[in-house]
Amino acid sequence: MSEPAVTAPIRVFLVDDQQMVRAGFRMLVESQDDMVVVGEAGDGGEALERLAVTTADVVLMDVRMPRLDGVETTRRLLATADAPRVIVLTTFDLDEYAFAAIRAGASAFLLKDAAPPDLLGAIRAVVAGDAVVAPSTTRRLLDHFAALPDPSRPASADDRLALLTDREVEVLTLIARGLTNTEIAAHLVVAETTVKTHVGRVLAKTGSRDRVQLVVLGYETGLVSA
Repeated sequence: MSEPAVTAPIRVFLVDDQQMVRAGFRMLVESQDDMVVVGEAGDGGEALERLAVTTADVVLMDVRMPRLDGVETTRRLLATADAPRVIVLTTFDLDEYAFAAIRAGASAFLLKDAAPPDLLGAIRAVVAGDAVVAPSTTRRLLDHFAALPDPSRPASADDRLALLTDREVEVLTLIARGLTNTEIAAHLVVAETTVKTHVGRVLAKTGSRDRVQLVVLGYETGLVSA
């Protein structure tokens, strides 16, 4: 009988200017059998330096830090090859800085006082890759800010939609409304594997990193509104 496959633990990197906050997150993450902390940094500049030589799957990123904030750090980090997923953390609900980080490519947004199961669930969700916008605070953040004009929005945003087929636009719209692959399959009366194929093509054609970026694109191009 063959031995069961061993799944590597999720590698988590911590970025926060408060040492006590990092210590608390480290204790929580390392209490899980499927997670390990691979490093930490006290500001964005230090984070970029250490992540250049540290392999991580998920970064817990404080959004408000001295010298280099979480928004710019996220933007620079996600411009690198094989970049990790980023979960933005803030003490402020509906923080415009957090929304800017979501636009920059972060995969989720959480308040620092979120319940431990919510934080751990968000880490696992973004690693899964095909997770719907999670957790609920990310959805509220998008609903609150997505309709606001964005001076940094690329002029090519609408052009990216032109690359999509009618069915792919339909799938993108349903993703932006927060539907899972299973729910999209039921709505379109197709197999879930077909939906996954459409999602992969939409990600590739629009140059989006994950479903969160597809949700932002859906709002920015007017496919859905808050």
